[in-house]
Amino acid sequence: MDTQENKRLVMEGYQMFQNGDIPHLLARYHDDALWIEPEVEHVPFSGVHKGKAAIAQFFQELDNAAQVLRFEPKEIIAEGDKVVVTGEASWLVRQTGRTYDSPWVHVFTIRDGKVASFQDYHDTAAGERAYRPGQPGQTATGAPLHH
Repeated sequence: MDTQENKRLVMEGYQMFQNGDIPHLLARYHDDALWIEPEVEHVPFSGVHKGKAAIAQFFQELDNAAQVLRFEPKEIIAEGDKVVVTGEASWLVRQTGRTYDSPWVHVFTIRDGKVASFQDYHDTAAGERAYRPGQPGQTATGAPLHH
């Protein structure tokens, strides 16, 4: 695949995520794919997820723990087998009732037309504050992305 096809694969995957079509999203991943999230205290889906079954479990845990309020890919850059996407998201943590905003960067490695690895970089402090048990209703705000 060329860089334009890689970009299209990733952007179509975001559309599937936003539509809740996780089975079709997972079809775009290799069976042995890696999904890497930062380790964050109190966040049940953080860490490394190896293989399609573990990635499916990640999405189930994410859905159980949080509701996406806003998810906006902003810029997409592709070079060789890499696709990098910047964006912003807002989340509602179901258990605490807190919301938080977080800029993010996603790095995809594409192999033979499918995602071989995904790595997420985001504001872990805002997420940790929102998931931390304690005073419900507080807003945990991440730093806005500056363009």
